[in-house]
Amino acid sequence: MIVMIGLLIGILLGLFLDVKIPDAYTTYLTIAILTCLDSVLGALKAYLGKTFDNIVFISGFFGNAIIAVALTFLGDKLGLPMYLAAVVVFGGRIFNNFAVIRRLLIDKYYKGKRNDALE
Repeated sequence: MIVMIGLLIGILLGLFLDVKIPDAYTTYLTIAILTCLDSVLGALKAYLGKTFDNIVFISGFFGNAIIAVALTFLGDKLGLPMYLAAVVVFGGRIFNNFAVIRRLLIDKYYKGKRNDALE
């Protein structure tokens, strides 16, 4: 419940506060958001599959974001678009996690329907 309240507060703050991100940091912010979204969808998948572990989520959330931003920074220093590696990896994982979440929710829905029909 606390997580949902925090998420709601964060969304409302993002909608109503006029925060300006300098152009130099937009790539870093985009990569950080992408990696954090991957972690959140992975946590939802683990929760639905009853394998969620808080330590794994927290370490993955911050660890993935730090690695992706570090790759982006290194790429900027070398003049290479290394952020694309993070986009490809985490983008693919997001779609994979979404597919698994969708299947778990569909299975849960139809399992509930079958149990209702048996009663």
